[in-house]
Amino acid sequence: MIPASLLLILVAVTLLVLGLTGGSSNLLISSIVASLLAAVALVISARQTASKRVAEEPAPAFPAAPEFAPDAEPTYAAEPEFAEAARDTVQFEPVPDSVAGDLSADEAPVPTPAASDEADDEEEFAEPDADDPDDEPLPQAVRPADAVRVARMDAEVLVVDGRPRYHLADCPHLVGKLAEPVPVNEAIELGFSPCGLCRPVDRLAAAAAHS
Repeated sequence: MIPASLLLILVAVTLLVLGLTGGSSNLLISSIVASLLAAVALVISARQTASKRVAEEPAPAFPAAPEFAPDAEPTYAAEPEFAEAARDTVQFEPVPDSVAGDLSADEAPVPTPAASDEADDEEEFAEPDADDPDDEPLPQAVRPADAVRVARMDAEVLVVDGRPRYHLADCPHLVGKLAEPVPVNEAIELGFSPCGLCRPVDRLAAAAAHS
């Protein structure tokens, strides 16, 4: 197809020269027609060449999936000390032998203050949602008055994309994670709940009360 195009170009040039020399309009028109045919032939030849190259090129190889060490385990931040206290068992005052015989069958020992401390720790956390990630800290239990007060603030908190909690800057759960600063009222409107580790509602409400 390329030799034919070159031949048509040569014919077109020859006709053009003859037409200009002899002043013949027919030769000039023939020169234009030959030029158009040469251009069409070149386009068809270029498309055929491109089709052959695509057919001959090998299919692209997909990159191999990354390999992970079988013994690699994810690391998590250490649990704060108050989480250990929440798992302590309830302690009861020892009952003297002289009094133990006087207790009726339906009477139970009175729990010590350690039991009350455990109940207070449990009340500091709210129930998580069913779709919360397993490694996500429990949400902070918030009093209605504090929730209304914090929802009106524009103090800056940190959120992690795809995670349901908002945190303060010193929260241990943010170690190694990419956090984004947003106003706390905007975080609440977007559906984020306060983190039970750094307890942002208590600290923001206390800061507002002292300001």
